[in-house]
Amino acid sequence: MDTRRVLRTTGTVFAAAGLLLSGCTSGSPGVASASAEPSAVPAGLRPYYTQKLGWRDCGVQGFQCSTMKAPLDYAHPGAGQDVDIAVARRTATGPGKKLGSLVVNPGGPGGSGIGYLQAYAGIGYPAPVRARYDMVSFDPRGVARSSPVECLDGPAMDRFTQVDQTPDDQAERARLVAAFKEFAAGCEQRSARILPHVSTVDAARDMDLLRAVLGDGKLNYVGASYGTFLGATYADLFPGRVGRMVLDGAMDPSRPALELNRDQTAGFETAFRSFAKDCAKQADCPLGQGTPEEQGSRLKDLFRKLDAQPVPSGDPGRPLGESLATTGVIAALYDESAWPHLRQALTDAMNGDGAGLLSLADSYYEREADGKYANLMFANAAVNCLDQPPAFSGPEAVDQALPSFEKASPVFGAGLAWASLNCTYWPVKATGTAKPLKAPGAAPIVVVGTTRDPATPYKWARSLADQLDSGTLLTYDGDGHTAYGRGSDCIDSAINRYLLEGQAPPADKRC
Repeated sequence: MDTRRVLRTTGTVFAAAGLLLSGCTSGSPGVASASAEPSAVPAGLRPYYTQKLGWRDCGVQGFQCSTMKAPLDYAHPGAGQDVDIAVARRTATGPGKKLGSLVVNPGGPGGSGIGYLQAYAGIGYPAPVRARYDMVSFDPRGVARSSPVECLDGPAMDRFTQVDQTPDDQAERARLVAAFKEFAAGCEQRSARILPHVSTVDAARDMDLLRAVLGDGKLNYVGASYGTFLGATYADLFPGRVGRMVLDGAMDPSRPALELNRDQTAGFETAFRSFAKDCAKQADCPLGQGTPEEQGSRLKDLFRKLDAQPVPSGDPGRPLGESLATTGVIAALYDESAWPHLRQALTDAMNGDGAGLLSLADSYYEREADGKYANLMFANAAVNCLDQPPAFSGPEAVDQALPSFEKASPVFGAGLAWASLNCTYWPVKATGTAKPLKAPGAAPIVVVGTTRDPATPYKWARSLADQLDSGTLLTYDGDGHTAYGRGSDCIDSAINRYLLEGQAPPADKRC
C-alpha cells in the first residue's frame, strides 16, 4: 500500500512539532485585467493584479506551470520586495462549456498545492468537473516552490522528531523545551525575510491575485482541511468575489489554539476507537479483543515500552521510540484504508521490528529515503504560529492542561498537549487571532464535515457552517479525514452538482 498517497493529501497539523500541499489563461488578457477590479485595488497592488502569467511545461504530462509575483508585505507593496508564488494548472478537458478555473488546496498548512494537483486533483477529481474547469493550484507562500520557509537540515530534523514528547522528569522536560527553541531559532536563522509574512491572510490575498490573473471574476475553490480556513479567510476578506466554494474537513476559526489542539486530540481518540473496533474483528489484530479502552491501554503499554527501550527500525540512527511510533499511528488514522497497514506495523513493533511504524511517520513528515525533508513541518509551524497566539505560555501551563488533554484522549493526550508548546518560543509575534468568519454577502458556501474525522472534528464543520452567513452544512457519516472523492457517491454527487450547476445541497443534508 502506498501510504504516502493516503497520508499526504489533506493533513491538517496544529501541533506541528509532534504530529501533524508562455500561453493563454482561461480567459482573455482583457478579461483578466477587468476581473481584477482595478478601481477596488490600491494603486500599489495594481501591477500585481494586472500581471500576465507565462505558462510553461511542468515536466508532468498534461500540466503547465507558471510563477506569480506577490508583494512580500501587503502593507507596503511598493517596497520592492516580492515573493514568488508557484502555480500549476491542467486545462479543462471538455466537453461542455468551460466554467473558468477551480483552485484547489490540500491543507497543511504547508501542503504543496502543486504536488496535490499533479498527483491527485488534476487527474483524480470527477471527470465531469475536470472537463469543465481548468484545474489550478499553487504552493502558498512559504511552502515548497514558493519562497519556502526552512528551519533544520535533515540530521537535525531526525533528532527533533525523536525527542521524547511525554517527558517523565525535569531533564526530559528541559530537552523538549530546548528542541522547540532550536527549531524556532533555525527558522529565524534560515527564513527571517519570509517568516513574518506567511499568515493565512497573506495567502488569501495571494489567492485573490491568482483569481485575477487567471481571468476569473470570482473564485471557484475546493479547500480540504486547513484549506477550509484559507477559503473561509478569503471569503471573509472578499465576499463579493466568492464563486462556488467547497470547504471539506472544516476548521473552526473562532476557536483559540488551545481549544483547537484539545479538540483535535479528541478527534484522534475518536478515530482510534473506530480503528480499535474494526481491529477487534480482524484475526490479525495486535491489540487483541475487548473494548476500545482495553485496546487503548495495550497501545499505551507499547508506547511506554518503546519510551524505555526503542526497537530497531532498519535505520541505525533512528530506532523506533515512543515519539516516532505515536506519529506513525496518528498518521494511519487519517484514512481507514491505512488500517491494515497499521495493524501489521503494530504487530511488527510488538515483535521488535519498528520499520512499519517508522515508514508511516516518515510519510507524515515528508521525509525521503535520502534523509531530506520537504518543508511541510517548517511551513506548518510558521503559518500556525502567525495565525494565532500560542496555546501555552510555558511548561507550567502544559501541566495545568494535561488532565483535560488526557480526558480528551487517554491514548494520545499527553503527547499532543506537550506538542502544543511549539509556538511558545516562536521568533515572530502572532498577527492573527481566533474569531468567527462571516463572509457577509458571499454566494452559498458548502461546508463538509465527517462525523469521525480525526484531524478536523465534526463539530468544527457545524460551527463554520453556522458562522458563515451563506454557509450550508453537508455531513458524511463515516471515518477518515475529509469526504469528497473518498468513496461516498452521495457526497460526490452533491458536490459535483454544486460545482457544475451552482445548486448547493439542501441545508443539513446527510450522507
